[in-house]
Amino acid sequence: MNPDIIFGFHAVKTTLKHDVARVKKLLVIAERKDERISQVIETAKTLNVPIERCNRKQLDEQTSKAAHQGVALVCEPIAAKNEKFLEGLLDGLTEPAFLLVLDGVTDPHNLGACIRSADAAGVHAVIAPKNNSAPLNATVAKVACGAVNVVPYVQVTNLARSLQQLQQRGIWLAGTSGDAQQDVYQANLDGPLALVMGAEGKGMRRLTQENCDFLLKIPMAGEVSSLNVSVAAGICLFEAVRQRKHL
Repeated sequence: MNPDIIFGFHAVKTTLKHDVARVKKLLVIAERKDERISQVIETAKTLNVPIERCNRKQLDEQTSKAAHQGVALVCEPIAAKNEKFLEGLLDGLTEPAFLLVLDGVTDPHNLGACIRSADAAGVHAVIAPKNNSAPLNATVAKVACGAVNVVPYVQVTNLARSLQQLQQRGIWLAGTSGDAQQDVYQANLDGPLALVMGAEGKGMRRLTQENCDFLLKIPMAGEVSSLNVSVAAGICLFEAVRQRKHL
């Protein structure tokens, strides 16, 4: 399996802080010697991470000419969590569960942005089906600004069954749909909650929607009929945060 190349300062610093065990080496552009680079190099030295100086062309090739900011990590591929991990996580919670479920989100940029929002909102895990979902890769890590090392990404074999198991734990499933009768600001999002988002355009699959306890929508005032899934997730997650903190 090919190694992951994690690039950009936020993603690199977060990986070194939270997931250094899978880091093979740090790549830095030789001619760059500013304070930002120096701090990353010092952190890598403290953690005994090998450091390799390279030129810009070499780093461009390693990162497929992405916006690497002159720094990257070569890492063991990050693996998604499974159902057994999710069960253990939920068993160990000392507060009401707060989950984000993504059904059919296949674009890594959208997945990365959703995981970043989930981290900011304090979500315990992001759940998605193994099939027809974006995998964890360097693009996801870059967009998520390192949140992939903090928020568990759980891929399940059968999403409908997993949703039913969440319900059996007393977790309410709130699905998002343009056809919903109540909007996100009317819905009760306090207590154990899993927010279920569908892919852009298609939305949730029929069976996923049927397993939701209730549906909600984001009120739209303009001409567009829907929002990017990561934007919609951020709006709904932080409305839930507001309610859960009783603001």
